[in-house]
Amino acid sequence: MKMLMFDFRDSEKEFFERNEFPDFEITYIKEPLNEMSQLTQEQYDETDVISVFISSNVTESIIKKFKNLRVIATRSTGYNHIDVKYCSQNNIAVFNVEEYGQNSVAQYTMALILALVRNLFPAYLDIQKNFINHADYEGRNLNRLTIGIIGCGAIGSAVAKIANYFDMRVLVYSYTKRVDVSGFAEYVSLNELLEQSDIVTLHVPYSKENYHLLGEEEFSRMKDGSFFVNTARGELIDITALYANLLNGKIKGAALDVLECEYLALSPENIVNDIKKHNNTCITSALITQKLLGMSNVIITPHIAYNTQESVDTLLETTFNNIRDFHKGYRNNQVC
Repeated sequence: MKMLMFDFRDSEKEFFERNEFPDFEITYIKEPLNEMSQLTQEQYDETDVISVFISSNVTESIIKKFKNLRVIATRSTGYNHIDVKYCSQNNIAVFNVEEYGQNSVAQYTMALILALVRNLFPAYLDIQKNFINHADYEGRNLNRLTIGIIGCGAIGSAVAKIANYFDMRVLVYSYTKRVDVSGFAEYVSLNELLEQSDIVTLHVPYSKENYHLLGEEEFSRMKDGSFFVNTARGELIDITALYANLLNGKIKGAALDVLECEYLALSPENIVNDIKKHNNTCITSALITQKLLGMSNVIITPHIAYNTQESVDTLLETTFNNIRDFHKGYRNNQVC
């Protein structure tokens, strides 16, 4: 099978060095797949499988260019970056990977929380400039704070357990209740969580129904001087509203490992290069992201919460098993 693997990251190289895939003729491409991708006509004509990450934007017009495409395998749980409707109508199978990084994402979330609450990055940047002002780095003890967890699936519950080890008060807003956290977590409404939490962290999957789940109204409900963390999906928040509430001091600090229109927000030069190919929402998000990058109380990382050797191995192994199983007639993790 001829396969194109987009969004190929250095962290994935070790897996392919340790494993052989004789059934696959793989071409590795570091860039995401989108309207600006430049492939050969042979690649468009002969590719059977493409594998992408959520930074790709696999639209109908892109899929139509591939004449022999049978499978799209996303190396992620979310799949809204793929035109699933068109794939379903044209007998192209789409596969995702469920619950591959709950421990790595939960641990990374707590690392971001500690960095925010203890002013780690301002202190680090100051000392590089040979400037120290201890008063600027005064933080809080986590055991005196309340954490609000929006979404209590595999990742949210893992965050709740770690927070409980820090002796934090744990509030949860979730459609389902998990037995493994019910002994210490308090289930509350979304408004109660926002109003009572010192730290709000987001752990729900993205769908069209919860687009901009947190906007101006929700951010304005948060406690004065609270912190916000998002390691879920960028589309879940209105980044303009977050920026406004950081500017007015309502939110003391934010950490974002995910961004709306990530492929553009992390490569703003593409706006100038071909502005007509991007919608207004993506352009606005990318421009706001550039402003956030200049704020000392904001941490932005390039979607790496899942990125541990263990999670990457699980992710890639499951991806290839999905493709193999499809050709054997099985439909594990098939979206459509």
